[in-house]
Amino acid sequence: MAKRNSSIVLGSFSKREARAQFAALCFRTKKKGHTEVLLVTSRRSGRWVLPKGWPIEGLTPVQSALREAFEEAGVQGKPLDQCVGHYWYRKALSEKAMLPCIVSVFPVQVRELSATFPEFAERRRMWFSQKNAAARVDEPALKQILRQFDPTRLRSAKAA
Repeated sequence: MAKRNSSIVLGSFSKREARAQFAALCFRTKKKGHTEVLLVTSRRSGRWVLPKGWPIEGLTPVQSALREAFEEAGVQGKPLDQCVGHYWYRKALSEKAMLPCIVSVFPVQVRELSATFPEFAERRRMWFSQKNAAARVDEPALKQILRQFDPTRLRSAKAA
């Protein structure tokens, strides 16, 4: 019997070539129940993105996402150990080299924003409505995650 190729094709890349990253969907709920999302600019292109990064040895995926939220946006908050979706993008390593990344997204309820943080001089951060945040990011699956995000449907973060 012939073995089936079960790799997922991501553009011109295969799943085996892809790398995992973890993102923090940093949010707050305003008085009238409207949810706002915190986006940061990427260091190279200045695009609006979620804080995200590579897995960190010794940390769970949600803990890695929370660490990235602090380093990239100064977020101090309550992480929820519940992935709300995945998206993929191509990370530019150079002008010619691209690395496919699959990103798992974890919500973080923001309690406070630090005035300074490790990447303060390299990024901007800004609050957006969910609709406006979805309009500002490039990845179609991330747009959908942002539009459909509902913090009232999340489990308690006590276990995180």
